[in-house]
Amino acid sequence: MSTATTEAARAFRGAHTDGRSPEELREIVSHWGAELELAPAETIIEWAAATFGERFCITSSMGDAVLAHLAAKVAPGVDVVFLDTGYHFVETIGTRDAVAATLDVNLITITPVQSVAEQDATYGKELFRSDPDLCCRLRKVQPLQESLAGYDAWATGLRRSETRNRVIAPVIGWDAKKQKVKVSPIARWSDEQVERYLQDNGVLVNPLVYDGYPSIGCAPCTRRVAPGEDPRSGRWAGTGKTECGIHT
Repeated sequence: MSTATTEAARAFRGAHTDGRSPEELREIVSHWGAELELAPAETIIEWAAATFGERFCITSSMGDAVLAHLAAKVAPGVDVVFLDTGYHFVETIGTRDAVAATLDVNLITITPVQSVAEQDATYGKELFRSDPDLCCRLRKVQPLQESLAGYDAWATGLRRSETRNRVIAPVIGWDAKKQKVKVSPIARWSDEQVERYLQDNGVLVNPLVYDGYPSIGCAPCTRRVAPGEDPRSGRWAGTGKTECGIHT
């Protein structure tokens, strides 16, 4: 990130240490979106940290630690929010713990309002089978929405190559539902670029990735993917569902 860009971002932050209005946030997206579209991921994260300060965080599902690793280099101590749905694989929780122990980030774990047992009592056992959209809304979408209340912007590991729904995802965008700035520093990265970064930097990877799970969600709704299959085909297999709702 150039010195001029850094100073401009910090100066703009100046009197906005509390939270900006939606109008102000949309203006930031309008001003910076095109300028940062082709910027390196590190520059994008550095800009976001300089612009939003403590009102910026990163979210991670712990499929790997690429985004957290990038952030730790240019914005040490940044909040990394992990959503524990109560249905995660043991390996995913282990990856979260390893990230917290080895990277210079502030790992924050959030949970849904109801435990799995309480949800079963309210909606019936295994809601993820009878109504997966509702289950995702209760255990992912709503908790994340609530956890982002104290932030003006958040970064995701979303990449355009992952699904057709994400092809036009901007690097700096406006999430109308959340009324927040959505930052996708590695949106333009290909699978090959991710793999190169992992290898070159020794980044933590969820061990399930090497066991046939290229896209990892909740254990009951994720299966192994056969060679040649769409990497996302193991998520909600047989339901026609492709997204949990966080990115839609």
